[in-house]
Amino acid sequence: MNDASKVLQDLNDRSREVFRRVVEGYLDSGDPVGSRTLTRSMSEKVSAATIRNVMQDLEYMGLLDSPHVSAGRIPTQLGLRMFVDGLMEVGELAADDRARIDASAGANEPEVSGLLDRVGAALSGITRGASLVLTPKHEAPIRHIEFVSLGPDRALVVLVFADGQVENRVFTPPLGQTPSSMREAGNFLNALAEGRTLSELRAHITREISVRRQELDVLAREMVESGLAVWEAPGERQERLIVRGQSNLIEGEAEDLERVRSLFDDLERKRDIAEFLDLTEAGEGVRIFIGSENKLFSLSGSSLVVSPYMNADRKIIGAVGVIGPTRLNYGRIVPIVDYTAQLVGRMLSGRGKG
Repeated sequence: MNDASKVLQDLNDRSREVFRRVVEGYLDSGDPVGSRTLTRSMSEKVSAATIRNVMQDLEYMGLLDSPHVSAGRIPTQLGLRMFVDGLMEVGELAADDRARIDASAGANEPEVSGLLDRVGAALSGITRGASLVLTPKHEAPIRHIEFVSLGPDRALVVLVFADGQVENRVFTPPLGQTPSSMREAGNFLNALAEGRTLSELRAHITREISVRRQELDVLAREMVESGLAVWEAPGERQERLIVRGQSNLIEGEAEDLERVRSLFDDLERKRDIAEFLDLTEAGEGVRIFIGSENKLFSLSGSSLVVSPYMNADRKIIGAVGVIGPTRLNYGRIVPIVDYTAQLVGRMLSGRGKG
């Protein structure tokens, strides 16, 4: 029995019902729930004064909170956790939600990133939150690599894979790079890359750089190393995390704007891809992170509902999720995220990707 179940079991039936109705009312409206509201919905006839006493007890236990001077209560982060783990009823996936998700995946999209972008847009539209899709690494052998300067502090690496897919990735080159150093770096990589995947190439280049360090001028070596960093290093902007629907998060009250701005900063600055995937790898299925439990973001006022997806070998290769305020409709969003993750896994397995 987990902690949530034990705490809820220790509550009597009336306290458990008051707690459940406060949380459900808050998740539905976003407003504090008062004792007079509950007198009209309780399964037994009970006075507002009695309900207020129960609410005070639940507040003392840390499950409810009084946000303002009003008599209403909202669940705390602990209360939401208890509700999600012990009382939440997960609904069936609605037919129209299923149809919208299926439609996003149904078109013949040659690029995996384009397909996942559409899935993310559909997920955001259905849930009215921001969607996060972590795309799998492309592990086909490399055919060709080229560096292109975009400015003093921006460069592009063009990766052409043996299966025909092309990826363009922006990174920060070393200071003082020149067209000739870029060509030299590209020639060096192409001599080593053929038939190797990115992961294999990274390991091989690390060894080759140490052996052939004298053969490369300093700028070309730094160019190679910069390019490698943008391919593999955890936390780098590899654009493997697709974020859609940020505007859904700013439809709330004015006081939420600073919180949302902070969230945007985290999404844009950190793109903490490795940790996002780590969140999902404790086991199969949907996981819910409420408030400060959500390690990916420093923000405490948001929740993340996330599920991994797997390839044909049952290996986790990516994840899909929805982020929004803590008063998400968890019971509806959980089956949506679960279905989307399973669908993405089947699609990518069918393409032989991952």
